[in-house]
Amino acid sequence: MAHRSEAAIPNIFPALKFKDAPKAIDWLGRAFGFEKQFVVPGEDGGVAHAQLRHGAGMIMMGSAGKPDPANPWTTAPFGIYVVIKDIDAHYARAMAAGAKIERPLADTPYGAREYSARDCEGHLWSFGTYDPYADS
Repeated sequence: MAHRSEAAIPNIFPALKFKDAPKAIDWLGRAFGFEKQFVVPGEDGGVAHAQLRHGAGMIMMGSAGKPDPANPWTTAPFGIYVVIKDIDAHYARAMAAGAKIERPLADTPYGAREYSARDCEGHLWSFGTYDPYADS
């Protein structure tokens, strides 16, 4: 497992949802030179989660899903994911500042601890311990 050099590897990742994620993965590769790091198949031929690299940069993406009130990522077309070491302290800070929490801090089935919130203008952010570079 690779270890993150904080100065060399990004910790902020754009996260996008596509109506046709398999087609978007192919197109992003052909048009912009993105390479698949990995793709997790989803329901009905969609993509549950994918990570595409371009040089040292990476995007996370997947198929737009059925609306789920417990998960704002099912309908948000884009957002930002930020890797945070001390996620509990970060969550407390966001709560104290009045961030609108969309998904409370919780452990995930994929081994991360994370939460989602909206900023002062409604943009969706997720903060957590999931590091897409950990297995690169």
